Amino acid sequence: MKEIKISVRNLIEFIKRSGDIDRRFFSNKRAVEGIRAHQKVQSLYSENYKSEVFLRTSEEIEDITFVVEGRADGIEVADVVTIDEIKSTTRDLKELEKEENLMHWAQAKCYGYIYAKNEELDSLDVMLTYYQLESEEILKIRKSFTFGELRDFFMGTLFEYLEFSRRIVEWREIRTESIKKMKFPFKNFRKGQRELAVSVYNTISDGNKLFVEAPTGIGKSMSTIFPTIKAIGEDKLDKSFYLVARSTGKEAAKNALEKLLNKNLKLKITVVTAKDKICINDEVKCNPKDCPYARGHFDRVNDAIIDIFDNVDNFSRKNIEKFAKLHMVCPFEYQLDLLDFSDFIVCDYNYIFDPSVYLKRFFENSMLRFSLLIDEAHNLVDRGRDMYSASLTLDDLVLLSEIVPKNRKSATKHINLAIEEYKNLGNGIFYSYEEFYKLNAEIEKTVFSMNDFLIKDKEIEHYDEALDIYFKLYKYIKILEYYNRDFVSIKLEDEVKIISLDISEIFREILKTPVASVFFSATLTPIKYYGKLLGAGERTNYYKIDSPFDSENLLVLRNTKISTVYRDRRDSIYEIVKNLEIFSKEEGNYLFFFPSYSFMEEVYEMYSKIDNAIIQKRDMNEIEREEFLENFTFSSNTTAFAVMGGVFSEGIDLIGDRLNGAAIITVGIPGISYERNILKSHFDKKYRRGYEYSYIYPGMIKAVQSAGRVIRTEEDRGRVLLIDLRFSMEPYKSLMPKAWNIEDFKEINEMEEIILNFTKKSL
Repeated sequence: MKEIKISVRNLIEFIKRSGDIDRRFFSNKRAVEGIRAHQKVQSLYSENYKSEVFLRTSEEIEDITFVVEGRADGIEVADVVTIDEIKSTTRDLKELEKEENLMHWAQAKCYGYIYAKNEELDSLDVMLTYYQLESEEILKIRKSFTFGELRDFFMGTLFEYLEFSRRIVEWREIRTESIKKMKFPFKNFRKGQRELAVSVYNTISDGNKLFVEAPTGIGKSMSTIFPTIKAIGEDKLDKSFYLVARSTGKEAAKNALEKLLNKNLKLKITVVTAKDKICINDEVKCNPKDCPYARGHFDRVNDAIIDIFDNVDNFSRKNIEKFAKLHMVCPFEYQLDLLDFSDFIVCDYNYIFDPSVYLKRFFENSMLRFSLLIDEAHNLVDRGRDMYSASLTLDDLVLLSEIVPKNRKSATKHINLAIEEYKNLGNGIFYSYEEFYKLNAEIEKTVFSMNDFLIKDKEIEHYDEALDIYFKLYKYIKILEYYNRDFVSIKLEDEVKIISLDISEIFREILKTPVASVFFSATLTPIKYYGKLLGAGERTNYYKIDSPFDSENLLVLRNTKISTVYRDRRDSIYEIVKNLEIFSKEEGNYLFFFPSYSFMEEVYEMYSKIDNAIIQKRDMNEIEREEFLENFTFSSNTTAFAVMGGVFSEGIDLIGDRLNGAAIITVGIPGISYERNILKSHFDKKYRRGYEYSYIYPGMIKAVQSAGRVIRTEEDRGRVLLIDLRFSMEPYKSLMPKAWNIEDFKEINEMEEIILNFTKKSL
C-alpha cells in the first residue's frame, strides 16, 4: 500500500484556496494570528473544554493510504460535542458574520470528521470562534453536522487530492531508485571529505546535532549534501534544507546539487530566490490592481504546480519564472508552494530561524522528517540576534499620526497614546517587560487598530510609508512574544530597541523539530562556544577535521611589534603601510582586511600615495561587488582594501594566482559600544566569559575567515600577514588554526627575508 502523509491545513489550502494575492495589507489571520488570542478564548471555557487537541486518521482510497493529522484549537465534550476553530482578527465581526469563510469551515469540518470517527459519534457541532483583537469581542458561529455529512466532505476532499497524490507516490519510487544508484560525483574523496560525509550521515541516522569545523577547500557543500540525499533514499528523511548566510553559499550548494542531477540523480530541488529578484512584474507590487500575476493567482496556482512537477526536477529560478509566466501566477508565492513538493531546498537562514518569515508549515507538520544543513554557521550567532531584535522611533510614530486620517479615530487615538507613553519613558536600559509595559500595550493596540485604515484607505498619499511603519511595529510586538531574561530594552532620545542578547533557548526549541541538524564552517573555534549559543543542548557531537592541504603551501607572517589597539592606531598607520608595501612587493593579487571602514579608509589614504589599490565601498550593490572581484584575474596585479566580516572576507573563491596573499590588520575585535558592552555584561553574568563571548571570539572568527581566502585548493600557494601584536598573545594565539606555520618578525627586513625563502621553495 502506498502512503501519503499530509496535514489538515496543507490539504485544505491546496484544494480549497482561490482568489487574488493582496500583500498591500495582510488582513485578518495572516498578520496577527496567534498573538495570545487562542489562549484568551480557551481560558473562558469550562473544564470540559480541551485545548490544542491532536487528531489523526488513516483513510484508504483505491491503492493509496492517506494519513491526515492536525491540531484542533479546542474540543468541548458535553451533551453535544463541539469542535472549536479559533481565528483572531482585526476585522469588524459583523462583516465576518455575513461571509461564508469556506476555508475556515473546511478546516474545522475535517477536525470534526476525524474526532467523530475516532470517538464513534453520530453527530457533533462545529463552531468558528472569531476573536476581535482590538475590542476583545468574540463572535461564535455554530453548525451541526451528522457523521455522514462530515465523512462525505472529508473523503470528497481527499478524492480531489488523489490525482496529484499518485504523482507524488510515483515520484518517490523514481527518486529512491536513482538515489540507490547515486555515486560520489568525483573520482576520489579529498582528504577529510569522507570523514565529513560519514559524520553527517551518522548524525542524521542517529537523530543528533553536529557541530563540525571543516577546513576551507575540502568541498563542504558536496560532503554534506551527498550523505543527506543518501539518507533521503533510505527513508530516514523526507527532505532537507541547506541554509546559507549569503548568495555565495547558495551558489556553492546549487552547483553541488546540479552536478548530481547531471549524473542522473532524480531529485526535486529548489534554490529560493528573494522576492525582489524573482518578481516578473514591472514593480514589486503584490496586489491584484497593480500585478496581473497576483490577480486570480490562487485560481491557477495548482495547475502551475502540477505542470512544473510533471516536467522538470530542478525548480530553478529560470524554470519557476517560465512556468509562472505560462500560468500567470506570482513566481515568489509559487516558489514557496513548490517547497512542499521539493526534496532538497537551499535558502537563507531566515526561512527557518526568523520569527517573521520562517516556513511555519514545516514546523506544524509533525509527520514531516527534515534535516538542516547550516553552512558558515559562525554567522548565525549575530544573524540570529538580529532576527530577534526590533526597534521603533518617535519619528515613525509622529509620521504615522500625520498620515492616518483623523476619521480613523481608534487608530489615531492609540498612535497618539503611544507617542505620549514614548515621551513618558525615561532614557536608559530596561531588563524586564513590565518597565515599558504601557508603551508596548499602546504599540500593540496601534497595530490592531490600523486594520480599517490599511484595508480601506489604500489610495491615500504616503500609504506605502504608513505600511512600512506598520510592519516595523508588527515586528516589534512579535518579538515581545519571546521576551525573557535574555533580552534587554534600551530607550534613547530617538529610538526604543529590543535587543536579543542570547538566542540559545529560542534556537533550542526550534531545533527540536528537525530530525537532525548539522552546523559547519571552516571557522568554529572555540567550537563549544557556538554549540552553547546556537542551542545545541543534548545529543550534540563536536568534531574538527584536520586540513588536507600541505601546510608548507601557506606562509603566515606575524608582526609582533605593531600595536593596533584603538588608542595606537593612528600612530601605527605609517608602519602598517610600510608592512603592506613590502608584503605585496612581488607581482600578484593581494587583499588587505581591516576591522572597520573608517580605519581602512585612513590607511588607504596614505597607501594610495605610494601605490595603486582599489577599495571596498560602503553599501556596494551586487553588480559593484562582481566588478570588484573581476579585478582579480590569473594574470593581474591587483591590490585591494576590504573589511573583515564583509562580502569579500568569506564565501569567495579566488583560486590559484587570483589571490596570492592576504593581510589581516588587527584581531578583528568589534568596536566598543554601548550595546556591545551590554552584551558583555550579560555574558559575564550568564557564562562568566563576557569579554571573550562579546569581543574576542567574534573578532578572531572574522580574522581567520579573512585569512582563509588564500588557500582554496590543493594546488594553491600563498601567504598571510598578521598585523597586531595581540596575535602572538593569549587567548588570540590559541584561536588560530593549528595547521598554520607562523613566522614571527618585528622589522621589515626580517619579513623580506622570510618571504624570499618561501618564494625560493616554490621555484
